[in-house]
Amino acid sequence: MKYAIVIPDGAADEPQAELGGRTPLEAADTPAMDALAARGVVARACHTPPSLPAGSEVGNMSLLGYDPLENFTGRAPIEAAAQGIELGDDDWAVRCNLVTVEDQTMRDFTADHISTEEATELLALAQKELGGDGIEFVPGVSYRNLLIWRGAERPAPFTMEMRATPPHDLTDKSVLHDFPRGPGSRVLHSFMAATAELFADHPVNHKRCAAGKLPATNIWLWGIGRAPKLQPFADVYGPQGAMITAVDLLRGLATLVGWQCVEVPGATGYTDTDYAAKGRHAVAALNDVDLICVHVEAPDEASHEGDCAGKVKAIEEIDRHVVAPLFESLEKKGDWRIMISPDHPTFLSSKTHTHGDVPVILAGHGIKPDAFTSYGDTNAAKSELAFDAGWQTMGWFFHS
Repeated sequence: MKYAIVIPDGAADEPQAELGGRTPLEAADTPAMDALAARGVVARACHTPPSLPAGSEVGNMSLLGYDPLENFTGRAPIEAAAQGIELGDDDWAVRCNLVTVEDQTMRDFTADHISTEEATELLALAQKELGGDGIEFVPGVSYRNLLIWRGAERPAPFTMEMRATPPHDLTDKSVLHDFPRGPGSRVLHSFMAATAELFADHPVNHKRCAAGKLPATNIWLWGIGRAPKLQPFADVYGPQGAMITAVDLLRGLATLVGWQCVEVPGATGYTDTDYAAKGRHAVAALNDVDLICVHVEAPDEASHEGDCAGKVKAIEEIDRHVVAPLFESLEKKGDWRIMISPDHPTFLSSKTHTHGDVPVILAGHGIKPDAFTSYGDTNAAKSELAFDAGWQTMGWFFHS
């Protein structure tokens, strides 16, 4: 049997007045998703336990079938795995965003979508002035970077009790009360303050401001943790899988569970991603693996910007260019199943991730259709099939 999973990140939402009381999923024109809903079942799942952050790191771990209450050890270590960075027992990883903070307000958690080249130049200065002796500033993609703390060289002051607010939860809000807090937080404060001074007169920011772009004012440190240990997916569920994504978090999860990563030119992790290229590569990958998982960040990014029309458009692009070609290809391959599920809700009203249920489609051979003929948040809320521990959805998907 061939399997496909499509993750429209953050697509779940509340009813919107500008959409006539419909949610973005319900307002979007999604003929392929609706056809699958009619062929299968619409369920609901909660991938973000109340005691853990309502973020993609927890939501996607659960969506891939791993109990986050037992396995989650922080976001940054997952992203470190994506870059092939090995963490020892004494090592810590910290997510290191480049951000724009003005008048103590989070103006932009992406530093106006700073380029990878610009970010690398700024991180090189941070490494020169603040790194060494076990401290490594590691460039990633655009604003998404890492700080690695090698405990064998410099004993770390952190514990898992330390907390920090993700910058994407602070858009247009004051940051005064959301700096890292708990054991070891002062050293992170010092790094953040030091980069504000280092970046203030940097040529990268001078060029950005001259071009009408926002500067990267400083780093924002969060998502601290130590290396998780996840059982190989094939050992737990059977199929050997592959991941298509533009986001290091999902690359890291794939690496940790033993999947290969399929890199797609034009995949950006933003609303301008090449949806069609993702769909083509997903269809091609099914010739080599039994399970393909396609993650698309665009709906989440639109939510963080409060862009309702952009969120609807992103969902429609996923339906047309990812779900539809996968559906067509699967039907030519014999027995198949497909799951479509966001990892968490991201509300346009608050521009942040939130805890709560997401709507799920489970369709394919051996799955008896229910009464629903379309996909959406409202139908999922009415469904009798609910996974309060969202990680258990994967077992149902394979073995129901």
